Amino acid sequence: MTYLEFVGEDKSRGVTDSDKFWEVTQAGEKLTIVFGKIGTKGQTTEKLFESHQEAAIEMEKLVKSKIKKGYKEGKK
Repeated sequence: MTYLEFVGEDKSRGVTDSDKFWEVTQAGEKLTIVFGKIGTKGQTTEKLFESHQEAAIEMEKLVKSKIKKGYKEGKK
């Protein structure tokens, strides 16, 4: 599981005071992604892949993308 938070100005969305989280968990061929405003339950989406390896590769890509956007490791 990877849990990331973004707090501060979100220039891409034109928001000056953002506080959101993003979490991804892998279970076999499935990725479960939970995201939303910090302090809320958030929204959940699931993605299915043909193999455990494909899911792991996609998870790594998603985490790198969020970090590039300014997300940092947080505590749940």
